[in-house]
Amino acid sequence: MPLDKPQTAISLFDLHGKVAVVSGAAQGLGKATALALAGAGADVVLVDRNISGLESTADLIKASGRKALISVTNVSDPSAISELFLRVDSIFGRVDFLGNIAGDGHLARPEELEIPELHIVLQNLVVGRFAMCQQAGKRMLSQGRGSIMNIGSLASSTALGRGHIAYSMAMGAVVQMTRELSTEWSHRGVRVNCVTPAQIVNPGLTARMSEDPTLESRFLHGIPANRLGQPTDIMGLAVFLASDSSAWVTGAIIPLDGGNMAMNAGGTPGHEHRNIQNFKVETK
Repeated sequence: MPLDKPQTAISLFDLHGKVAVVSGAAQGLGKATALALAGAGADVVLVDRNISGLESTADLIKASGRKALISVTNVSDPSAISELFLRVDSIFGRVDFLGNIAGDGHLARPEELEIPELHIVLQNLVVGRFAMCQQAGKRMLSQGRGSIMNIGSLASSTALGRGHIAYSMAMGAVVQMTRELSTEWSHRGVRVNCVTPAQIVNPGLTARMSEDPTLESRFLHGIPANRLGQPTDIMGLAVFLASDSSAWVTGAIIPLDGGNMAMNAGGTPGHEHRNIQNFKVETK
């Protein structure tokens, strides 16, 4: 970006004239991403299987004066994804940003996980995500610019246990997919980054915490910020990655985790400090 005139915060983050495709837009991180992009000026293609949730998100976007296109699409099906982008071509004629968010996991102990179940998770979270990247990427490459935000997980880099084997394997692939696509495409104007959240409050997590009253406190023990994530926590980051303010950010794996990854597994969050004045740290 040339420094021949001052850049305002508004111009850096302005998305007017841009078209974004966001999967999982009916709720949670996807909905928050779509609303944030529209708030910055983008028109948004909303993708999910939940039609009522899509309509709710679309109503909010249209009320802000931006365009919203609804698409009930199974994002684990490459043929359905191809049809989705052909529809985007016919209506908008361009794709500037992909929020690659939707996808289902499956919890099972490693010794009990059925191979067909593993195939379903990999299809949902790896093949489907790649197909979304591929379709968006082709269009961005022809334009000479574009940005993709894959949603991964801390499970891509650390082992969660608790039956997350299939999910963690898939998310590890999403992170490496991001790095490879960035390496292949960034010199042609297409940036690809991955956001790796810790526990974000959503209906599924809320149900799990209701079943196990100790679960939230166990999560918080590893989060120095001392709270679970909220879908709104992704809004600023999504606009940053979609806009020219992140023009030289690509191939990055960005934690969205309240400090979880930064803290050693044996660390103690600041809010749990005890009397430490009589202790010393051995370094040898």
